Amino acid sequence: MKETYFSNKVKTLHFLYNILIILVPSVLKTVALFNKKIKLGVAGRKKTFPLLKAQLSPNDNTIWFHCASLGEYEQGYPVFKNIRHLYKNHKIVLTFFSPSGYEVKKNTDIADVVCYLPWDSKANAKQFVSLINPELTIFVKYDIWPNLLSELKSKNRKALLISALFRKNQHYFKYRFMQKALFAFDHIFTQDEASKHLLENIGYRHVTISGDTRFDRVSSQLNMDNSLAFIERFKQDNLCLVAGSTWPEDEALLVDFINNSPDGIKFIIAPHNIKAAQIEKLTLAITKKVALFSNKAQANLEESNVFIVDTIGLLSKIYNYADIAYVGGAVGHTGLHNTLEAAVFGIPIIIGSHYEKFPEASHMIALGGMFSIKTKTELTQTLTQLIQDSNKRQQAGNQNAHYIKKNTGAVIQIMDFIRN
Repeated sequence: MKETYFSNKVKTLHFLYNILIILVPSVLKTVALFNKKIKLGVAGRKKTFPLLKAQLSPNDNTIWFHCASLGEYEQGYPVFKNIRHLYKNHKIVLTFFSPSGYEVKKNTDIADVVCYLPWDSKANAKQFVSLINPELTIFVKYDIWPNLLSELKSKNRKALLISALFRKNQHYFKYRFMQKALFAFDHIFTQDEASKHLLENIGYRHVTISGDTRFDRVSSQLNMDNSLAFIERFKQDNLCLVAGSTWPEDEALLVDFINNSPDGIKFIIAPHNIKAAQIEKLTLAITKKVALFSNKAQANLEESNVFIVDTIGLLSKIYNYADIAYVGGAVGHTGLHNTLEAAVFGIPIIIGSHYEKFPEASHMIALGGMFSIKTKTELTQTLTQLIQDSNKRQQAGNQNAHYIKKNTGAVIQIMDFIRN
């Protein structure tokens, strides 16, 4: 009786999921009238099947990469790059769930076709898998869709999940039909041992702890040309704090310190939101001399105290010029941004207090390379200490650089598995 109960419950939940996944697109069409981001997703998904039909033929050998958004793309990029090199005669399809990933990377040369992932209805799953018929599928982290994965499994298509990071309260471990989706993967590469144990607790055994591919991604930054002439003009020989991916709640803490900071310190702020109104509000709140990236040609960069980066795509290079970094997202609840991009350059990092979902932050705090603050007073105390004590700055930065170096190698493990 118990087995029958669970079987019926799974069927019921899966049935409700399928009903919901059919209804959601209709609801979003209405919401899209008032939300630009959702409008992009709705319009983009209409093009997915026509684009695939136009760009692929039944004779193509294909590989499919899927990322929820931009962060997962950056995480998967080192593996994608290696596969692109290894399978030169294959066509690669890259899908995104979120417009924030698709809109930035829709022209990436890592793939032959870039499109939105269709909604996970059974009909869409059948059509999608039939059109691309991938020899290999790579999902990044945990954007898992049961009908698409079930269709891959039914066609005996090889699928891998890389850089997986699980928590016991996630729905993959609450609902059996979602657990079934995990079993569609031929192998799962996890970031940590806790994730491996969660999988083993539901009977999944094809798992390897490879670590996080983001370490490989950020390490490759050191081999690139990170020079930016306008930043060199701005910084000169001054100590420089780079505040990356900041939200208004981060900026509210930083502005007071900036306005009361001693001479000889330069500040670079790269806000997450680069809309004109938000940039103007931030600029007006700062009493020091401010220069904007968008106006750098006319600005006197040498005499400016604060440089606001009102564009995207430069932050990973700008961290190269930092003596101290502040990474946004953990003061509020929007989610801590990528601290590894800063850590690779061997600099101390300051973040907010909401970092519990980011194991790399906990590790760097424990090592002494990262500092968590809650209030303006704590930020001022931490920054003042790091500014005044060059030895502490160097020791903290060295800890972060060593942490990055120690944790690279996930890509090698994943590629060895794929080759074999």
